[in-house]
Amino acid sequence: MSESAEATSPAADAPGQGNVGESRTYRERLYAAWWTWPLPLVMAGLLAAEVHMGYPGIRAWLPYVLLLPIAVAVPLWLGRTKIEVTGGELWVGDAHVPLRFIEDAEVVPAAEKRRALGPELDPAAFVVHRPWAPASVRIWLDDEDDPTPYWVVSSRRPEQLAAALRS
Repeated sequence: MSESAEATSPAADAPGQGNVGESRTYRERLYAAWWTWPLPLVMAGLLAAEVHMGYPGIRAWLPYVLLLPIAVAVPLWLGRTKIEVTGGELWVGDAHVPLRFIEDAEVVPAAEKRRALGPELDPAAFVVHRPWAPASVRIWLDDEDDPTPYWVVSSRRPEQLAAALRS
């Protein structure tokens, strides 16, 4: 499956979000990559075949009916994360922060991503990491009341996300 990202003009209003006149400037859905699909399907098929070999009748085909849809549902569930800049807020899944608290946004390229999520990671940081997204964006916050120093968010289009947060 492919991910969906769109940048819209400031004239287009996001219905039901934020103040009148504020617009959606960035939207992306982190769909699971194609290589996340075969493993759950193969595992479900093997498990169902193992149960099938031991039981006749309804117990022979029932594991296929139950396990294969679950194997399809897992990558769909993993790809539910949305990243959206709209209504004066950054939304990452269910978490959100007003744009007025965002100090800066920097792109963390794929080569630097491992270090940014490992030794350089602050334990108080908010992290949304998806291994199939090649790069990340580190979003520095400026809020005295929030103990979170920054967010690290995986993105397939990190330059566009950082530009939307800077504007």
